[in-house]
Amino acid sequence: MRILHTSDWHLGRSFHREGMLGHQAAYVDHLLEVVEQEQVDLVVLAGDVYDRALPPVDAVHLANEAFTRLAASRARVVVTSGNHDSAQRLGFGADLIDAAGLHLRTRASGVGTPVLLEDEHGPVAVYGLPYLDPDHLREPWALAHRSHEAALTEAMRRVRVDLAARPGGTRSVVLAHAFVAGDGTRVTESESERDISVGGVSIVPTTVFDGVSYAALGHLHGRHTLTESVRYSGSPLAYSFSEADHLKGSWLVDLGSDGVGAAEFVEAPVPRRLKRLAGDLVDLLSDPRLADHEDAWVQATLTDAERPHEPMERLRRRFPHTLRLAWEPAGGARPGSASYRPVAGRSDHDIAVDFLGELRGRPASAAESRLLRDACDACSPDRDLDPVEATLFDLEGAG
Repeated sequence: MRILHTSDWHLGRSFHREGMLGHQAAYVDHLLEVVEQEQVDLVVLAGDVYDRALPPVDAVHLANEAFTRLAASRARVVVTSGNHDSAQRLGFGADLIDAAGLHLRTRASGVGTPVLLEDEHGPVAVYGLPYLDPDHLREPWALAHRSHEAALTEAMRRVRVDLAARPGGTRSVVLAHAFVAGDGTRVTESESERDISVGGVSIVPTTVFDGVSYAALGHLHGRHTLTESVRYSGSPLAYSFSEADHLKGSWLVDLGSDGVGAAEFVEAPVPRRLKRLAGDLVDLLSDPRLADHEDAWVQATLTDAERPHEPMERLRRRFPHTLRLAWEPAGGARPGSASYRPVAGRSDHDIAVDFLGELRGRPASAAESRLLRDACDACSPDRDLDPVEATLFDLEGAG
């Protein structure tokens, strides 16, 4: 049986205000091409179909189109809900949709009920485990501990009970949406992943899936091979600059008579490369070695000693897709800067002038100081006078 493992589509998500729906639609096209070209028998989508519980209408339309096309393909499809999804909304009509060959598994109560498939080696039981919130399941499942490990351990106990009642040699595929890591396995998180820790603990050991033919994981946005039979596909698109070095795509897994026979990573189309640049603004604008990044989405960190004038506008003349800008001057923060000075007894104007000097790395000019004084005066109850300065004036006059 040939399995295509994908997860974390996050339909409806933007990338620093850049719309991603067109790129997500292109990924769906790519996925359908892989299904046909690689003769895929089973597509598994391990959670986070949408980016939020109430997805925008366009995202729902794209999901509907994707599911309709997958249901009409040669593959059977199993989809589970993730921590970004609304399990109730994603799972609406699941019993009716099952008849089309697309199986939505979003209810915790159904973790021990598989989708049953068959190939030349015999039966395959596919168990869809939605995102399992320990807080919601602790009482109904009588969990000994309030943790993701406890919730998934109980879910896998129910899977094993069902599997034990099936004919010998039945292979198993499990979809799970969680933070899983093995002993000695380096697993990295991304800025775009929502924290799912409970009581400061989120990690589930790979041993929870011992004995499973293949565990298709979702939640982490980077691809990871924890064991030969336990893998993350990662998200098909990058959703933060922390994913600039990720290779995006899906796993193509061949399930033989004794488990995973082979696994190949199928790269997804890249709509636009990501690049993180750092240096003085003048160097970034003039360095010929950066020409290859002029069409990339750029995150720039400026190291100038003083904050440059109109840095974003100037960067976008060379790198028109600059989306994120930071200023980290060489040498770090300045001791005694305005942010560490007390504000009590100081005028709004003085505080604003000091803040501007700290932000930019040099004192405000006389013209800027006058402009800030006018702004402070315009915002004070007495529109003709800064209230703190008025108080100081009164005290000096009384003295």
